[in-house]
Parts: sequence; C-alpha cells; structure tokens
Amino acid sequence: MMSRLKLGIPKGSLQDSTVELFGKAGWRISVSSRSYFPGVDDSEVECMLVRAQEMARYVESGALDAGLTGKDWIQESGADVKEVRELVYSKTSLGKVRWVLAVAEDSTIQSVKDLEGKTIATEAVRMTEKYLARHGVHAKVEFSWGATEVKVPTLADAIVEVTETGSSLRANHLRVVDTLLESAPWFIANHDAWKDAWKQEKINNMVMLLDGAIKAYSRVGLMLNVRRSDLPAVINVLPALRNPTMAQLSDPEWLAINTIVEERTVRQLIPQLKAAGAEGIVEYPLNKVVY
Repeated sequence: MMSRLKLGIPKGSLQDSTVELFGKAGWRISVSSRSYFPGVDDSEVECMLVRAQEMARYVESGALDAGLTGKDWIQESGADVKEVRELVYSKTSLGKVRWVLAVAEDSTIQSVKDLEGKTIATEAVRMTEKYLARHGVHAKVEFSWGATEVKVPTLADAIVEVTETGSSLRANHLRVVDTLLESAPWFIANHDAWKDAWKQEKINNMVMLLDGAIKAYSRVGLMLNVRRSDLPAVINVLPALRNPTMAQLSDPEWLAINTIVEERTVRQLIPQLKAAGAEGIVEYPLNKVVY
C-alpha cells in the first residue's frame, strides 16, 4: 500500500496565499467551494481544509500528519506538535501578523495596568489571560465570535485582535496599546508521523521547497556580460546573495555573470551596472531559492 501524507491546508484568511505558495513550491492544489478535500497533483499527499484555529489539535491527535497554522494558534490550542519550520508569509505580504491590545481612540486606557476590572473581547482567550497574568492584572476576558473591532466601547472596554497592516483598527477608530505576540505560519507535524522515516523525508522536502519559494518572492535573477577590465567595478556594484557565478564567454576578454538580488533594488542596480560597464543585462523571475 502506497504511503500518503495527510496534510492540513488552513481554511480562511491564509487559504489563498497558502495555495499560491504551494504552487510556487511545485504542488498544484485545486480548491472547490463544495469540498473540504482539495485536489493535489501528488499521489503521495492527501489534503484537507481545516480552520487554522483547529489545525494544531487535529495534527496532535493524528487525524492529520502535518499542517500549516500560525504560532498564535499553536500556543492558543496548547497542542503538543512537532514544530518543523517557521514560514513567514501572510494574507497579503511576507511579514508577520501582530496580536494587539486595542482600545477606542478616546479611551482613558493607556496601558495594560488600566485594564483592572475591565472587559476584554478576543478570539484568543488563553493568550490574553496569560498576558494579563504576566502583568498582574485581573480583567474579564470574553470569547469573541467575530467582528471584534466593533465591540469597543459598547460591549467591551478593550479587544485583543490580530492585525497585519492596522487598517481595520484605524477604520474602526481604535488605538493600539500594546503588542502581545508577533506570529507567522509554522509547518507542524504529528509526533508519530515525524518518527516515520518516509513521512519525515516527505515533510522535510516539502518544507525545503516552500521555504525556497518564500525566499524567491522578493528576489530576481540577473544575467549580464562584462569585460574583464570592467569586472572589479561591476563586482563592486553587485550585492550578491552568495558570490555571483561567473563563466568565460567565447571571447576570452568577456565574462558572463549570474546572480540573485532583491527585486526592490533592481531599479537602482541596473543603471549602476550599465555605468560600470555591464552589457546584455537580463532580469528574470525566480520560483525557488534553496541554499
């Protein structure tokens, strides 16, 4: 019987970015609105859509061999899982999200100490209770089923909510008092699954390629030709990811250079390379960067 890896894909805000990331890594996942079992072009993998909040619990129990969920939900669930690798991506960017304590813009609350005896609404009850305990504050923490931002000040004195850009908080006239946690997705595995040699190798290879896809998101490749006499000036301009690759062209006076750079630097870099003597400069996209 062929071995299969039961893999949880986070349903909700991370779903689209996760499917896109797997595509970059080499796995084509097709999601149907009518099914919680997406198709995948790998006969060794069986996917299931699971809410990120529940992922760690199902991985811990063995219902899933592995999955992706935020560090926040691993801590909130208290699940005992193998944390294989942090993969820093989010709904709209390659950054971490923040769990913040927020109040109304005109609130008199300025610090966590001002929450004594107050009411806090949040989806992350355990995280919030631990945060209050660390600061010696006693407050009522209520579970919020959603639309948490609108509960201040009528239904709660403060909220603990996740934010990526802060735009939703600002739109609801909320002010951040403190940050409880910065969180990013983690690839997690069931402990028994991790002890299985085949599954561990499958997971490690998958994580390597996912991480390589993330590293490639913000980078591009550059190819260019340069005369040997201009090589020092060109090398001085290039901020190589490692050392640039150089190859001899048919004309012994010319070299070809291949390197990887941050995409945001290219608009300054190409004119500088041209001025330093580089010719035939080609920029090309990357799918994966694996060290």
